[in-house]
Amino acid sequence: MRKWIAFIAVMIGASLIITACGSAKGEGKDTLDKVVLDYAYYSPTSLALKEFGWAEEVFEEQGIEVEWVLSHGSNKALEFLNSSSVDFGSTAGAAALIAKSNGSAIESVYIYSKPEWTALVATADSDIKSVEQLEGKKVAATLGTDPYIFLLRSLQEVGLSSQDLEIVNLQHADGANALLTDQVDAWAGLDPHMARVEVDSGANLFLRDHDKNTYGTLNVRSEFAEQHPEVVEKVIEVYEKAREWVIENPEEAAEILAREADMDLKVAEKSLERNDFSDPIPGEKQIEALNAAGEVLQAENVIQENIDVKELVEELIVEKFSKNVIE
Repeated sequence: MRKWIAFIAVMIGASLIITACGSAKGEGKDTLDKVVLDYAYYSPTSLALKEFGWAEEVFEEQGIEVEWVLSHGSNKALEFLNSSSVDFGSTAGAAALIAKSNGSAIESVYIYSKPEWTALVATADSDIKSVEQLEGKKVAATLGTDPYIFLLRSLQEVGLSSQDLEIVNLQHADGANALLTDQVDAWAGLDPHMARVEVDSGANLFLRDHDKNTYGTLNVRSEFAEQHPEVVEKVIEVYEKAREWVIENPEEAAEILAREADMDLKVAEKSLERNDFSDPIPGEKQIEALNAAGEVLQAENVIQENIDVKELVEELIVEKFSKNVIE
């Protein structure tokens, strides 16, 4: 009896080892029950995709559920990616770069728009008309997002830094409200909230620079991309359908944005018209823009001095998935 017990124990142990080895080699890695996508008011493409259920249609055939999570800003999308709460997150390119520099295992695989979605904003009756006048002032910005990076780059150009003013860390919508209630002197704005204060209160966008706006990137967790490359391409495929629809139907796209974000249609239209949806494949343009942003971020100690920004950008921008789908 003892021999039989010993034999059974050995067999069970061997079975467990084989199972563990099989899992380590990736057996079953293609099994996926659910894909989690984010949507954001600053990404009209994601709103159209969610509205029409095109992702659900594609993945239903494969028995994969689609779940949607709202991102209120790049920082939130990156938090969701880092915690594996989403598989795909919508951010500004420079925000993704900051996250990558902090060890976030993500890849930027698609460009959902080239926006002019941020500017420096003051109230209509404010005396602030230039970046130089921000010295010693309170400025609202969401840390780690494109508006924050836009602010840092604008300060550097005139010989100032974040140490020369007080940056108040608020989510984008709260930053807009803080500006309108005089809790801050200026705000590094983000559409559609920026378009709202512009339309509703006559707020002054006292510094605009399209080239300082880094691209809107769709990011995926690196582990997910490695395990499910075909799913990444399917997501890009449906994003492409939504992008083309937005280009062909700007009025309807603005209506969706207005309804989802609970805003006036004129505000949604102004926000939408500041987006260029023509170039969805990530590549050299994004690399150039992120290298420029990275220099400023290192100067401000947002990215550590010992990090090779160019190498980091090359790792972040992954064009192969979009090229496979679009070209």
